[in-house]
Amino acid sequence: PEDTVTSSFASFIPAARPEHLSSTVRHRSKRMILDSIGVGLMGSTTRVFDIALRYCRELYSPVAVSSVYGKPGVKLSPTLAAFTNGVATHSMDFDDTWHPATHPSGAVLPALLAASQMLPPATKPSGMDFLLAFNVGLEVQGRLMHFSTEAHDIPKRFHPPSVVGTMGSAAATAKLLSLSRAQCSHALGIAASLAGAPMANAATQAKPLHIGNATRLGFEAALLAARGMEANPLILDDIPGCSGFSAFYSTYQPKPLSAPGEHHEFLLEKQDIAFKRFPAHLGMHWVVDAALSVRNLFINYAGSFSPALIRTIVLKIPVSKYINRPFPSSEHQARHSFQFNACAALLDGEVGLGSFTESSIQRQELRELLHKVVVEHPEDNVANFDKMYGEVALLLHSGDVLTGKCDTFYGHWRKPLSKESLLKKFRSNASHVLPEEKIETIIAMVDNLENLSDSSQL
Repeated sequence: PEDTVTSSFASFIPAARPEHLSSTVRHRSKRMILDSIGVGLMGSTTRVFDIALRYCRELYSPVAVSSVYGKPGVKLSPTLAAFTNGVATHSMDFDDTWHPATHPSGAVLPALLAASQMLPPATKPSGMDFLLAFNVGLEVQGRLMHFSTEAHDIPKRFHPPSVVGTMGSAAATAKLLSLSRAQCSHALGIAASLAGAPMANAATQAKPLHIGNATRLGFEAALLAARGMEANPLILDDIPGCSGFSAFYSTYQPKPLSAPGEHHEFLLEKQDIAFKRFPAHLGMHWVVDAALSVRNLFINYAGSFSPALIRTIVLKIPVSKYINRPFPSSEHQARHSFQFNACAALLDGEVGLGSFTESSIQRQELRELLHKVVVEHPEDNVANFDKMYGEVALLLHSGDVLTGKCDTFYGHWRKPLSKESLLKKFRSNASHVLPEEKIETIIAMVDNLENLSDSSQL
């Protein structure tokens, strides 16, 4: 079929050229790449990453050609390296977020890094090839999510990167491997059969597997298509009585993707990305900034922060069951708890890596604050990362009420991190596993990615 949504996507992938990426798109995507590498390096220090790495090393006999974040000398087969690095990227929920809600970089970047090392010396992709494939993967994810109004809200049924991320990984890898139009179509079709993960596994060690599987399985879909496997050529179309990609969304109205060039504008051109300042679910960043704001008011009021003066803490947040956790008992639950993050910010004046250790979570003074929290869901506070807000009110024993509110946190796409802030985050994350000279080499390499002759050096 020539005039279908699926065929338009399949045509777009091989047709994309370096000149189609504006300076804005290049700049924003390089920021994403740098941040994602730093988050992955930091994630390589976590227990869930160690479990995934041990699983890959013990259960598979790898063709060891692709590197693993934070583990010098360790190599795995390309798809397993992608899987392991994907797990690292999401192991602390520290990776970038887009709107509609998904984690775009972690599902794509590990596959491209592994594929670059997989290819023989004579066919190594350049840095520009790499950057272009990365943006193809982002574009496919974003377009698919814009086909559904359901996708615009905080998810309830499945974790979006496990679905659109798998498709983005397949598209990006297909681009890097120079697959034909027909092979790209089959890669997307195969990827659709490998996609999906339920939201019930949020706030558990299984959630990072969603990103690991997305990047690995999309990669595998492209490899299978390259080897001749076929799939439904209408996978992205809305065919009555036979669900393709529409199986994932109750509202699905696909549109053809215009050819890259003069009349096509990449979604990254229209909307920047959200980078997290601390490792927790994106929704937490609103309540933390609101809590820090009201904490400053409290200190001006009382001279210091004294929990004994507080009778009730009122959180005004959107309805979202999996991030409404009154008494989290693990680091992963804490990263997905409005209550915990608000109270940690109130108590400590910040939220950071150390906030999610077991000793921090189990502190008596923090548990006492959690018992004072009451949650409200105002009708105007919708579960949507582009429209929601966080509000924290302190009802004092004196009868006074202090309130802090945040509708756009620092790091949101409407209020992006400065270059200095992004570099500070990267250096902090990478320093846990790399010496300073290598950290600075990566920064310079990503900044000059368009001119890199061999992207496998990254």
